[in-house]
Order: sequence, then structure tokens, then C-alpha cells
Amino acid sequence: MTETESSPVGAVRRWPRRLRRLAVAGLVVLVLASSPWLWTTLAARGHLYAAADAPAADVVIVLGTEVAADRQRPGDRLAGRLDTAAELVTSGRATVVLVSGDGGGASGDEPAVMTTYLAERGVDRRRVVADPFGLDTYDSCARAREVYGVERALIVTQSYHLSRAVTLCRQLGLDVDGVAARCDGCGAALLAEKSVRDYFASGKAAWDAVRDRPPAVRSPANPAVQNALRG
Repeated sequence: MTETESSPVGAVRRWPRRLRRLAVAGLVVLVLASSPWLWTTLAARGHLYAAADAPAADVVIVLGTEVAADRQRPGDRLAGRLDTAAELVTSGRATVVLVSGDGGGASGDEPAVMTTYLAERGVDRRRVVADPFGLDTYDSCARAREVYGVERALIVTQSYHLSRAVTLCRQLGLDVDGVAARCDGCGAALLAEKSVRDYFASGKAAWDAVRDRPPAVRSPANPAVQNALRG
């Protein structure tokens, strides 16, 4: 080893090279960690719409989320999803609403609350089908296809969640387009929090898709959606 290489000056000269290597390694780790999010984002391109621009479909799937504290009304974000679905029905873009959520959720019976709210907004109850075992986004998509026989649909949720929902449903064999729901009262902090949460949730979505996970609750075929379309 030369005197220059072993000297403090030589060590300082080597630092830029080490920093570059660390930066490249960090970039590789970031890309790998972000690949599930990139998958859900890129795969959904061309399938995301505002309510006013949405294409037509017989069925619109509304994904459940928290019910209000009284357990009788939807929370603000859920109400936004339902208002958007009602708009799609009244504008003729959809005929039947499949409300998919947790019937035994910590905040309350999501599909029951969703059904009542839609009826109050003028949607015929005969056109609303409730799935109480849509325990997460993946389950809602899988059960819509496997249990309710849905092949083509619109899916409604807030924009921060929409790409993941569309990508999962399409991965599971549904021809879906996503419609961004209203998000009244969603401040910048909440939107940032939900976007970060969805970034990390995309990892689970990719893993569920890769291993072709069955829904948590398996049910026999249910003709409710087809009956509602004929009714």
C-alpha cells in the first residue's frame, strides 16, 4: 500500500466513490421496494375515470370502509363512495350496485349501512346487492367474480385507493374501470396518510395476486346480481 493510499488524504479521496456506491445501492433498494406500488399504478392506467366521464357497465362495485360513530350512517369517505355510485345509477351508467364490505366490522355492518344510505338517495333496494364478506379489497374483487358472477363492472373508491383496487380486480379476471369517489372533508394530512398507507398496502396486494390467494370466506355461487339485473 502506498503512503498516499494509507494517509488521511487518501481516505478522503475514496469517500466519493463509496458514497456513489451507497447511493446506487439505496436506489436499487428503493426501486425494489416500490415495485408493487409501480405495478398497481401502471396497470391501472387507462382505466381510471371521474364520475362524469365513466363508461357504462351493468354493475358498480362500492368498496366498504368505516361507518360513522353511531353505526347507522356511513363515515365521510364511505358516504362519498356511495354518493358517487348513486350518481352513476341515476345517470344511467350503471344498473345494479354491489356493496362489498365487512358485515361484522369494528365500526359496524358496512354493507347494511351502505344499502340503507343508497335507498335514501333514491336507489331502488332491489338494485342493491350486499356482500358482507368483502373483508378487504382483494376479497371484494375475488368474491364479485367467484360468488356473484360479475364479469364487467365499475369500481368506486377514493383516488388514493383506486389504482390498487382496479389492478387487483383486473388481475382476478374482472373487466373493471375505476371511478374516483368524492372525498368531502379529506384534508391534505388525511390524503397524505392514506396515500402512504396505500403505498405499503400494494406490497400485500402483489403478494396476494402472486400466490392466487382465495378469499377469506368461501361461499357458493349467488345469483343475486343477475336477479337484480333482470328485475
